[in-house]
Amino acid sequence: MASVANTGITYKVVGLGEILWDLLPAGPQLGGAPSNFAYSASLLGDHGIAASRLGDDPLGREAREQLTRLHLSTAYLQTDAQHPTSTVNVNLDANGQACFEFAESVAWDFLEWTPAWRELAVQADAVCFGSLAQRAPASCTTIQNFLRAMRPDALRVFDVNLRRPFFTPEVIARSLELATILKVNHEELPRLLGILGLAAADDCSSARRLVELHDVQLVCVTRGARGSLIVNRKGEVSEHPGFRVPIADTVGAGDAFTAALVHEHLRDAPLDRMNESANRMGAWVASQAGGMPIPKSNLAQALSAIR
Repeated sequence: MASVANTGITYKVVGLGEILWDLLPAGPQLGGAPSNFAYSASLLGDHGIAASRLGDDPLGREAREQLTRLHLSTAYLQTDAQHPTSTVNVNLDANGQACFEFAESVAWDFLEWTPAWRELAVQADAVCFGSLAQRAPASCTTIQNFLRAMRPDALRVFDVNLRRPFFTPEVIARSLELATILKVNHEELPRLLGILGLAAADDCSSARRLVELHDVQLVCVTRGARGSLIVNRKGEVSEHPGFRVPIADTVGAGDAFTAALVHEHLRDAPLDRMNESANRMGAWVASQAGGMPIPKSNLAQALSAIR
C-alpha cells in the first residue's frame, strides 16, 4: 500500500522557531520542532527548510554540520554572536515519554526579521510554528511577521505546545488568528479551551467548536498511542486508532506526524488518508531513537512495515 501521496510535485515547507540539542540519557541529539519537522518533510519528498537561530559556538557549528549531513539547507539559520545555541535536558519515563527542561536567553529567542526570511515567507507553501519559540518578544514579533508575509493560500500550522511558563494567552490567541491549521494534543486541548474562554467537552465537540469559532481549515487532536482526530470546516470527521509499535522515545514523533499531515493536505488528500499517513509517520519516528532518524533502507519500506 502507498504510505503517502506522491504527485511528483515538491512543495517548500518551513519549520520556524527553535533548533536545539536534546540532552538525552543516551547522549545529545539535534532537535527542536522546526528541524524535526523539516527533516520529516524532506524524507516525504518535499523541500523541508529549518528557519531558526544558532549561537556562534561549537554546538551551533555542529548543528549546521549535522543538518548538512542530513541534506537539509542551512541557508535560513541565523548566527547569534551574543547568545548560545540552545540545549534542553530530556528525561524519559518508563514508557519513553519525554519531559523537557529548557534553557533561556538562547539564540532562538532572538530571531531577526530579515529580507532573506521575508523572501522565504513569500515563497513558502507551508510553515509549522509553535508557541514555545514565541516566548521572547523579539522572536514572537519575527514569527508573526513571517506568518503575515506568507501568501494567502499557504498553510500556516499552529502546533500548540503549552510549556509553562513559556506562553501567554495573548500569544496563543494571536497565533490562532494567524493559523490555517491547528494541531493540539488531547491533554492540552482542555487547557487551550480554557485559555480561549471556552468550556471543555469531548475531543470531537471541542475540535468542532474551535473550527466554528476560528478561521482554520481543520483542527487535529493527537492522542499519543491512541491515534488522532481530525475535524475540518466542512464538518467532516476522521478518527484513527494509531499504530502499535515498540517505543524507542517520543522525541520528534509529533513533528513527524505534522510533516505527513502537511504533505497530504498540500496534495488535497481526504481526511482519512491524511490521518493514516500522519499516524504512520509519527509511529515510525517513535520507534526510532531521536527526532531525526535515518531509514535503514528507504522510507517507503519503513512506513509499510508499520502495522
